[in-house]
Amino acid sequence: MTTTKQATIIYFVLLLLAIPCFVNAGTLEDAVVAFEKGEYEIALTLVSPLAKQGNTDAQYLLGVTYESGFGVPQDYTEAIKWYRLAAEQGHAMAQYNLGGSYANGYGMPQNYAKATKWFRLAAEQGFAKAQYNLALIYSVGEGVPQDYAEAFKWCRLAAEQGQVMAQFNLGMMYDIGLGVTIDYIEAMKWYRLAAEQGDAGAQYNLGFMYGTGRGVPQDHIEAMKWFRLAAEQGFVDAQFNLGRFYDTGKDIPQDYTEALKWYHLAAEQGDAGAQYNIGLMYFSGKSVTQDYSEAMKWYRLAADQGNSNAQYNLGSMYANGDGRPKDYVLAHLWFSLSASLQSASEIRDDAVSKRDLVATMMTPEQIAEAQRLAQEWKPK
Repeated sequence: MTTTKQATIIYFVLLLLAIPCFVNAGTLEDAVVAFEKGEYEIALTLVSPLAKQGNTDAQYLLGVTYESGFGVPQDYTEAIKWYRLAAEQGHAMAQYNLGGSYANGYGMPQNYAKATKWFRLAAEQGFAKAQYNLALIYSVGEGVPQDYAEAFKWCRLAAEQGQVMAQFNLGMMYDIGLGVTIDYIEAMKWYRLAAEQGDAGAQYNLGFMYGTGRGVPQDHIEAMKWFRLAAEQGFVDAQFNLGRFYDTGKDIPQDYTEALKWYHLAAEQGDAGAQYNIGLMYFSGKSVTQDYSEAMKWYRLAADQGNSNAQYNLGSMYANGDGRPKDYVLAHLWFSLSASLQSASEIRDDAVSKRDLVATMMTPEQIAEAQRLAQEWKPK
């Protein structure tokens, strides 16, 4: 199980802003209403004169219009023009979107240094998404020297405003000690806040912490609860772990049918561990009719990704002729690969022993062919 999740820069969340009190407020409010109704021509007619007069909210909305192609051909250059006019007058959302344009290279060459400049200006005004993006930029060192302490600072500011990805990442920073001392209780706190907003990665990590007793008393029922929430959103590690709980019957009734269901969902997303476990279930006939061909299919999918246990079992099936004629070349191949990838010395030694035993039943030409296949093998 993993406790990390790739975080990406958030960019261009279409927020039709809350309108403060200013001259021509009614006209701008009418434009926003027209946008929300999809009456883009009316909205443009109302907002364009205000933008040309220097109204920052109107300039921002015009930038959104051109970036998204609402009622006009999509035009990043024109969008950037209006974002910049508003941003230079201190409009936080325009500063944020201009930073996003630089970060993603929309309508201009990608430039993280300039993205950082505009994100910082918006972040210093308290704009949570800009604070989060600034945290990400410092965490990866794009356009600025990598600085986890600075990343932590901005991530915390965004998280305290309820920005869900910031809450998740702040939890992760406490969990692994990135820019801050490891603190599992704080990690749990921030994971929970993000999880309660529906973030699947946070739900998974919360389940992991309950499952392992990290920062809380171990509680498999609570772990399952959070794994299920993440799994139902398609989070592959949660689907696998939920399958494992049902498979092993940890603090719950063992249910192989339910285990197979969740393994299948994870396996269909390419999870090698789930593919291997499905292979085991078909090989042994656990909750399904025993089917060596189906077992071999799932073992092969996992083995092709480098799962050494699946490779070992494939070697055994080819050596024993389970469900098909014996094939010593393929048995030798998979035992060799398993031995080369095994971390546990006992299993590695067993794979070597089985390979050498198979070799005694092979011609020199067959051994050379198996060795060639092993040298050419690459994980898929």
